[in-house]
Amino acid sequence: MGEDAPVTDGRRLRGRRRRAEIIEATLRVVRRDGAAGVTHRTVAREAGIPTSLTTYYFATLDDLLVAALSSVADVYTARIRAIADAGGDTLRGLAELIAESAGTGRERALAERELSTLAARRPALRPVARRWRDNVAELGRAHTADPEGVAALVAAADGLCAGVLLDPDRADVDHIHAVLSRALAADTAPAP
Repeated sequence: MGEDAPVTDGRRLRGRRRRAEIIEATLRVVRRDGAAGVTHRTVAREAGIPTSLTTYYFATLDDLLVAALSSVADVYTARIRAIADAGGDTLRGLAELIAESAGTGRERALAERELSTLAARRPALRPVARRWRDNVAELGRAHTADPEGVAALVAAADGLCAGVLLDPDRADVDHIHAVLSRALAADTAPAP
């Protein structure tokens, strides 16, 4: 049976649930202790299961970290796709998503930022860590064909996300929207 086949076997369904529980426990450890605090043992303790179960589902620590980052990246990918599909002012939608990092989305954004930073040292995480940037770039390409403009939007979105995590009082949607708009409208011609 393929990965997309319906789950009719109770063992398979329990296995998927257990895997999801381990991923959520990993994210809780990342939020509390940072990525450096993630080990099979700490995740097992957080999930209330034997360590052997974490290693059964995720043979290596990189497998576990990739799964955790993928979980977060999947949520952001779905959100950005919804913003794009809704049409209208997609930059405002992105600004609202970034602003959520100061409130209801703070824990998930913090885990994503921590794991994405870890990707600089762990190559296995890099493809998943790039997803946020790729999704923002896709939104940018709907506004401009200028690669530098798209890159400016991605850089601005990254910086705004970090800024909101560092200073939640800076999570003003209008300000974030203005900065994102300015990034796309910036004159990229070299100075005379």
